[in-house]
Amino acid sequence: MAESENTLRFLQGYPEHLLLQVRGLLESGRLGPWLEERYPGRHEVQSDKALYRYVSELRQQYLRNAPAIDRVLYDSKLDVVKHALGLHTASSRNHGGRLVAKKEIRIAALFRETPPEFLNMIVVHELAHLKEMEHNKAFYQLCEHMLPGYAQLEFDLRLFLTWRAQSAS
Repeated sequence: MAESENTLRFLQGYPEHLLLQVRGLLESGRLGPWLEERYPGRHEVQSDKALYRYVSELRQQYLRNAPAIDRVLYDSKLDVVKHALGLHTASSRNHGGRLVAKKEIRIAALFRETPPEFLNMIVVHELAHLKEMEHNKAFYQLCEHMLPGYAQLEFDLRLFLTWRAQSAS
């Protein structure tokens, strides 16, 4: 993969006219300042305990009938390169002759240092997996219900990751 295409790996599947605009912003050095102006703040959800409360409050607000979440944490091992920004898992264990399912959400540690809108988008995405496992129309409708403007935030987050990847190279 060419270096410029590697930088745009988070934007695969978007129309070419958008990619041309992103390339122009990257080449002119304007993408970072644009993102910082659009998303100036940083959230204060820094510990795993605070993240658990944050996720639980959103689940209670939008998905009361969804299964409870047993564990929520920031995970420094989630690999953004493999497109894993968050992870929703369910594991079953035999406990006293019966099967016990544990639900867990892991959020990439890089989201400790992002604007609150990006953390919110990732949490909404992972919570939506409690109801819809596949990335289908119902999944994205649920995301939009929980977070109006979800699609734009997802695109802007992909721009942020693109800018971050370019800055690191």
